[in-house]
Parts: sequence; C-alpha cells; structure tokens
Amino acid sequence: MSVRKLKPITPGQRFRVVNGFDTITTDKPEKSLTAPNKRSGGRNNNGKMTMRYVGGGHKKQYRIIDFKRDKNGVPAIVKSIEYDPNRTAFIALLFYADGEKRYIIAQNGLKVGQKVMSGEGATPDVGHTLLLSKIPLGTTISCIELYPGQGAVLARSAGAFAQLMAREGKYATVKMPSGETRMILLTCKATIGAVSNSDHQLLVSGKAGRSRWLGRRPRTRPVVMNPVDHPMGGGEGKASGGHPRSRNGIPAKGYKTRSKTKASNKYILERRKK
Repeated sequence: MSVRKLKPITPGQRFRVVNGFDTITTDKPEKSLTAPNKRSGGRNNNGKMTMRYVGGGHKKQYRIIDFKRDKNGVPAIVKSIEYDPNRTAFIALLFYADGEKRYIIAQNGLKVGQKVMSGEGATPDVGHTLLLSKIPLGTTISCIELYPGQGAVLARSAGAFAQLMAREGKYATVKMPSGETRMILLTCKATIGAVSNSDHQLLVSGKAGRSRWLGRRPRTRPVVMNPVDHPMGGGEGKASGGHPRSRNGIPAKGYKTRSKTKASNKYILERRKK
C-alpha cells in the first residue's frame, strides 16, 4: 500500500496525492459479476430533486459483492485484487473449488493465490470468515454482521476494523471503528483482518473537477442562502448565521438526536467518543 505525490506540472496536480495501486492485479472486472448502475442525479420518480449536490460523474458498473460469505466449507483461491469505483475498499475475486466465482471485500494482506474459506473448518487467518463464537479474543475483524445471515454491514470501508473483546452468554463484545463498544450475537459472522486500502484517507483530490467526476456537485454554504432556504441564511453582508444547524433547524454541534427508547440501546455498552 502506497501513495504517490505528483509533480506540480499543472495547478490541479500541485497538491494532488494519488493511490499507488501497487496491490491491484488487474484493471478489468469479471463480466459475470457486474451489473448496470443507473444514476438518478438526486431526482425521484417524478423528476423532483430530493437530494442536493448530486449529479453528473463518470459512468460506473456495479460489482456484485458477496457480503454474506455463505458458501461454507468450500475453499476458494484469490484470483485477483481489483479496484471498485463504488466503494473505498479494494475487492478480491474468488474462484471456488466447485467452479463458482464471487467478489468479496479484500482484507489488508490478502494476496493472489491465497486460499480463503468461510464457516466450519475455516482457520482464523486473514480473509477467512467465521462465526464470532469461533474467533479468538483480541482478533482484528471487519465486515461484521449485525443479525445472523444478514450479511456484513459493519466495518466495510477502506482501512476499517473492529476488535473482538469478550464473550459472555450468547453475545460477543466488539469494539467498533468509531470507538463504541457494543454486543453482537455469537451466531453472526465476521472476517479476519482489517479492510484493505488504508491509505485512502491520505489521498488529496487536487481540484474541484475531480469531485465532479465522482458525481458530487458544488455545495452551497447555508450562511450565504436566503432565510427562506435555510435557518442560517439572511442578514446584511457577511453575517455569521447564528448557531450551526441543519435545514430543519436541528442543532449541529453537541445536540443528541438518538432516541432514548431505541431498541438497540441495551446492546451498546459504551458510546462512541465525541
């Protein structure tokens, strides 16, 4: 994993930092595992804009990712590590012993030719998926299920990882990437290792046009809007706009919006750090 700083031969490249892509082994996706990915431009079925600052961007193909890892007991070989434009992490193409191909989120250290497995008989090595009841305590994990059979929903982005802290009764205690400590059922699956492409956080875009390529349109600051458009709008000249808040008037800093009666509150042992 590495990053490259470009020579400033244009203004857009002066501060740009790009990914080295030294772990990527191919630039063509597996055709049978791709699907069309139509853009909405932030509009709903009536053509009305329901999401601001979305639109444009380069055309993408969706890669169908196996988040469930439900092919238990069947060994697979990592055929390639690939770039995925739909996520920050890299993905790995698996060839299973029975001939099936699947994409998974690539873990840090996963290499071409390596064997991976899930379910019964899998060892706690990088890229293997096991039940939380079978993973040794203190292990770094990622791609964690929240409900058995649901598929991975936690710690899926570049460089993300959690840590298995303890087991008690039918629950495991997991320290999340946010710093939150919560209980998850032992019958949920998780993958050993941290997610690949941890250098993603070091990248620098370099110019506004690169955001447009990613489908992000320019964002208007609330302070420069009119009072009809935002609570922080209006005023003469460079007015500060009062207290930072959302378009609906909900304060932005320090105001708790989580419900005190939410069902999952009892599973959270320690809230995330502020």
